[in-house]
This record gives sequence, C-alpha cells and structure tokens, in this order.
Amino acid sequence: MTSRRWFHPNITGIVAEQLLLTRGVHGSFLARPSKSNPGDFTLSVRRNDEVTHIKIQNSGDYYDLYGGEKFATLAELVQYYTEQQDLLRERNGHVIELKYPLNCKDPTSERWYHGHLSGRDAEKLLTEKGKAGSFLVRESQSKPGDFVLSVLTHEEKHENVDRKTKVTHVMIRYQDGKYDVGGGERFDTLADLVDHYKKNPMVEKSGIVVHLKQPFNATRINAANIENRVRELNKVADNSEKPKQGFWEEFEVLQQQECKLLYPRKEGMKPENKSKNRYKNILPFDTTRVEIRDADPDVPGSDYINANYIRGSHEEGRHGEEDKFFIATQGCLQNTVIDFWKMVYQENTRVIVMTTKEMERSRNKCVRYWPDLHKTVEFGRVQVKNVEEWPAQDYNLTELEVTHLDRREPLRYVSHYQYLTWPDHGVPNEPGGVLSFLEVINRTQRSSPESGPIVVHCSAGIGRTGTIIVIDILIDIIHRQGLDCDIDIPKTIQKVRQQRSGMVQTEAQYKFIYMAVQQYIDTAQKRLEEEQKSKMKEREYSNIKYPPMANSRSKLNMASSRSSSVMTNDDSSSVYENINFKSPQTSFSSNTRR
Repeated sequence: MTSRRWFHPNITGIVAEQLLLTRGVHGSFLARPSKSNPGDFTLSVRRNDEVTHIKIQNSGDYYDLYGGEKFATLAELVQYYTEQQDLLRERNGHVIELKYPLNCKDPTSERWYHGHLSGRDAEKLLTEKGKAGSFLVRESQSKPGDFVLSVLTHEEKHENVDRKTKVTHVMIRYQDGKYDVGGGERFDTLADLVDHYKKNPMVEKSGIVVHLKQPFNATRINAANIENRVRELNKVADNSEKPKQGFWEEFEVLQQQECKLLYPRKEGMKPENKSKNRYKNILPFDTTRVEIRDADPDVPGSDYINANYIRGSHEEGRHGEEDKFFIATQGCLQNTVIDFWKMVYQENTRVIVMTTKEMERSRNKCVRYWPDLHKTVEFGRVQVKNVEEWPAQDYNLTELEVTHLDRREPLRYVSHYQYLTWPDHGVPNEPGGVLSFLEVINRTQRSSPESGPIVVHCSAGIGRTGTIIVIDILIDIIHRQGLDCDIDIPKTIQKVRQQRSGMVQTEAQYKFIYMAVQQYIDTAQKRLEEEQKSKMKEREYSNIKYPPMANSRSKLNMASSRSSSVMTNDDSSSVYENINFKSPQTSFSSNTRR
C-alpha cells in the first residue's frame, strides 16, 4: 500500500457511507476516527449496496479489531487485512473484502502542508516567523477542495523606500485529479507543483517575483520558545467546522508517514520465531534488530529477539559526543527470558527501564524476569542476583548482580528501574515524575562510562517505550546544545520510528512529550535565572535537580486523545452486530447500512 490516504480524519459514519456508496465500488474501504468511542477508529467497507462498519481499538500499545491480531500501527493493520482477504468474515461465514482504498482528499504529507489554516493565520505565521521566500500550502476555505500557496515575498518599492514584505496567496485548483495555479502546466501531486515552482518562480501581474525558497516548518521550534508553540497547539478552534486542531492535527501529519516506514521484518515472521513475539504483528525491523551473538548456529532463530537498537537524533559528531543509545524491546515472555538476559549481557547494558506493571487490567504485560530480593536465579548461562531494592514515589529500583557462568569476567551491576504510575491506555497526569525518573536513570547511566545501551520496554515495546525514549532524546539535545537550539518533535519521532515500528502510539503520548519537554525547559530556565541572580557559578550543567514531586508538579491540561478527538454527529446510535474473522475464538463488532 503506497499511501495512507484511505484515512479520513474529519468525517462521520453517515458521510463515510455517502462517499462509499457514491464514489466507491464493492470492496472499497476507508478508515476514520470512531465517534462512538473517541480515540479508537472505524473501518468502513462497501459490500455491494451496503456499508459495513468495523471497530478498531487503539489501546495505546497496539491496534486491533477488539480481538485477534495486534499491530503497531493503523497502516499495518489495514495492510494486513487488505492482503489477507479471507480473514474478515461475518458470523454467517460471508467474507468482508478490503480491495480498494477510497482515498481522502488530503493531498500530501509534506511538512509545508498546513491543512486547516486560515489566510489570516497563514499571514501571521509567515510575517512573524518566516523570512522572504518562506512558503506553505493550506486548504482553501473559500473554495473547498482547492488549495492555496501562501508565500512571503518582497514587495518592490521606489529607490528611496525600503522593500517591504507581504504574503502572496496563489490559488491552486484541483480538477480531474490534477493540480494547477490557473493556466500553464498541470501536476499529478501538490509536491510536484511545489517542486516545479521552486525551480521556476511565478511572477505577479504587478511584476513581483514569487520565490519559493524555504518551506515554513511549523514543527521545528526553538527550544526556549516551546511554551508559545504549546500555547498555539492548545488553542481551541473558534470555527466549529474545524474541530481538529493543534496536537491532533500535527500528530495526524506524522501518522501519515507510517506507510513510508514499513521496512522488512522477515526475521520476526519466520516460523521458528513467531512464538517469541508477544504480539504477532509487532515485529522488529530487520535493519535495526538486535541479534543474539551467543547463539547456537544449529538452532534456527536462536539469534532472534524482538528488540531494536534506537539511536538519538541530534547532530552526529557534535563536540565528539555520541548519540543517545537505547534498545527498545517487548515485555518478556516465559520463553524469551533467557534471550533477554543474553542480550543484556552481550550489550553490556547497566540500566533496564520497565514502564509497565507485570499485570494490568488482569492481563499479563510482562513475565517477571528478575529474582526476588536476596535470591539468585540462573537464566541460561547468565546468573542474576537481587542484591537490594529501593521503593521510590513513582518507581522501584532493584540492584542486580549479573555474572556469566562460562566467562571469567568481573561482576556486573545492573540497575532495574520499574516505573509504576504510568496508567494503562493513558499517560501520567503531568510530566514531573517522568522527568525526575529520567534524571535518575541518566545519572546512573553516566556513572558507568563503559555502559552499553539502556534497555527500555513496556508490553509491546512501542507506546510507553517510544514516549520515554523520545523525551530522553529531546532532553539530551537541549542539554547538549543549549536552550536556544532547534528541536523538532515530529521529526524526532519519525527518526525513532525508522528504527522500530509504531513508536509513540497515541495523540495523548505525543502531547505528553511536548509537555515534558516544556517543563524541562521551564525548570532549566528558572534555575539559570536563579544562578545569575545569586552570581554563583555552577561547576557542571548536567544535572537538573527537580524539587520534590509534591512541590514541582505543575497542573497541566493533559487531555488525552480520547477526549480531544470528540466530534459531533456521531455514529453511536448505530447498532453494532458481531462479525468473525478467521482466527480462533476472536470476534469484532460491526454494523451494516444499506
């Protein structure tokens, strides 16, 4: 599947039916946000002269059809059921075929495309934050279906008058599947049109040349100004026709990149490795997977573990420093604990971060892979002793002694941090606890210069795991480069997703990253101000000490995706009926309309 345009972000069930019945054929389908259960999604499929609606659960750790196969991304779920045509069935055995994606009119996922943006707001953004030649593309509000290219241009004046800038708006017509600016060449995509006029500037009737020099990138921000960006993203749209703004819109642009990041995952699909995956379709990319070197060459798959290397995204080689380095992995299964400890020993890991409880909502999220206090257990040839435990406000710290029984090597100490207050299917109410947790983790990591990558896991190893890793990467960039450096949260997530599929699962997690970085910067700024006032020189700017949790936590508006994505005109009145798909003891709900 080459695009994700089958996702329609702003339509109701009734509109979906109209689109499928007027523009689709048998087997046409689209996906949309669920109205009856905000935060989840609905797959709408045309079957002859009726439309069937299938619920998709977004748990925060994975996507599924309320049972059955689980997937890291919505794109992977849709791709799977498109390729496996006989799996979706009604209880009467009739197959539900996903053949032809009915594409949304959302034209591109390029970062210069701003979607729902008024002309006035475009002018304000470009004049206040852009420079001559900055441009963006937005939807036309006066002519729905068309688009507008907004460009900051130099307006030529007389010799004795300085040149002024203004914003030129160029209407882009969309007709018969082609884009044009009125006369002249027509283009298959908006990207093609923009690329053409980058090389061939337009000229206004007044003679002003419209140069497209640099895209206006709303996601790249100066770290010190993150508060302004968060304020913009938190604004509620005045126009009721545009309920999806801010964090949701920015996260959705990021989500549209998913299909471009579907790298091969052949190792995880091999028969001998299937039982080692907690969720059958949440698999490591082959390009970045961790390979167990202490493996038996005569045993197929003995080098496999569901884990990926994750490297940070700041400038490589800056001041000779290395990227942040992690391993993201799933929660252990009973049959993967030995492989887990092989990996920890092989990589010389000294810090393990566990962001889930062993049981949540009566479901096992991770098999316990460390001994009880003062106990020693052999996991294969790796011996692990629980030396001491320290409970903290939000987490437990367990100090482990690790020895390889076949090697005469010094005893290793591994610190196991289990974060206990991250709610299942949600995010913490505010980021202070997570920031303090990360500071403790990084202090421990720095205390062992020879340490290998930090191992981070939750249950699937993508939702909470991805959120923790991205926050730490961004904080590291700011710590290394200063408060005035540029950060790009969507781009950072995208780079992490290139290394493990589906990292950072929900809009709530995405927003939480912004809030965590904002609080980190706010704390750093206040501390620097205090240092300047007292004229005290800090020996080393490496540890930001957070006050006790009760005093330091700011009250942030952390609306989750389940509340922020509520729309009117819902489909909750529809009566859903049960449908089977070809998998033992699994079913999902749907409704059908003629």
